[in-house]
Amino acid sequence: MTSKSESVWFTTKGQVVIPARLRREFHIENGTRAIVQATAEGILLRPVTKHAISRLRGILKRRAGSKPLPEEWAEHSASEKALENAKYERGPGRSR
Repeated sequence: MTSKSESVWFTTKGQVVIPARLRREFHIENGTRAIVQATAEGILLRPVTKHAISRLRGILKRRAGSKPLPEEWAEHSASEKALENAKYERGPGRSR
């Protein structure tokens, strides 16, 4: 993994060109999708590549006797929503 910083420019349409060196390093090809996430440090782009997907294969294997995935996912979603609601109830400028 690299830690070298590089400058890029945004177009009027919000497009940005990822340097070729980084495209090769992260296996980004024409048409690759990315997840865009706002973080405390700025904008995080995570490419969803065949390489990334193959590394995650088997991550959702279930243990015998565990809750069904839809039930576990519903619980997870409810807890995430509760956290988001609590965050917005504090209001702007009222961080911990």
